[in-house]
Amino acid sequence: MARIDQTVLERQYSRLGLLLIAPTVLVFCAVIVYPLISAIYLSLFNIFTPTLEGSWVGLDNYGALLAKGEFWSALANNLIWTAGTLSLQIIFGVGMALVLHQNIWFRSLARSLILFPYFISTVVAVLVWKWLFNDLYGILNHLMMSAGLIDMPIDYLGTMPNAMISVILVGAWKYFPFVVIAVLARLQTIPEHLYEAARIDGAGPFARFLDVTLPQLRDVLVVIIMLRAIWDFKEFDLIFLMTGGGPTASTQTLPLLVYKEAFAMNQMGMAAAYAVVMMAIMLVFMIIYIRRTREVQE
Repeated sequence: MARIDQTVLERQYSRLGLLLIAPTVLVFCAVIVYPLISAIYLSLFNIFTPTLEGSWVGLDNYGALLAKGEFWSALANNLIWTAGTLSLQIIFGVGMALVLHQNIWFRSLARSLILFPYFISTVVAVLVWKWLFNDLYGILNHLMMSAGLIDMPIDYLGTMPNAMISVILVGAWKYFPFVVIAVLARLQTIPEHLYEAARIDGAGPFARFLDVTLPQLRDVLVVIIMLRAIWDFKEFDLIFLMTGGGPTASTQTLPLLVYKEAFAMNQMGMAAAYAVVMMAIMLVFMIIYIRRTREVQE
């Protein structure tokens, strides 16, 4: 009798668990599964965006996509943007975290201010940086000309490679506080006796960083790199607002190309194909991230 009651109780708990997670599953299906299936379905059609009417073309969109030089150029720009901004985020983030980990008198204020770029609206940040970069009245050109570093104003956003470098710098400035937060949290958990042992062995600051700090940060840095790579790879608003993909598509990345195909060329089917290919590329990063986090947990 007791065993039967236990079985009934377990079934009730199972039903309660299913009932509690049902809203989450419904939201997940509504915002992720349905749009994903719809994108794959649309990519098999030649659809005119204003009317959403079209004809079945199968895998022709993917064949045309891979044959386009514009796709490979956008992919190359995407990889350059992701690698460039991610590298600077890691360098600046780790460096700033090491500084803020020290016992300096303005540490509390600095830790608060360092979050400012990450929390500020992308639109506001872009407006400020476009004003700084302006070739006619921008403050950067004014200061550099006043200091005698340049004779003529530099067109930061209208020529290459200046445009890509400028966008990468703004992206690194905008998102490096995320790295600071994660690395700083890990630094505070490193046992102090490891540094004491290194000092006794005669290790200097740089040697302690290489032998103690960096190995301790390895796991968290791998997770940070994977997450930031995924987020940077799909970045749209910052690049779109900074350059719009110009000059002459030299900063056009895959998210901008999806937008262009869908709303400028009115080719929703082709845009969906671009989005699916982009998702497949990001899936590689996600698989690596999931495997890595499992290894860390184990």
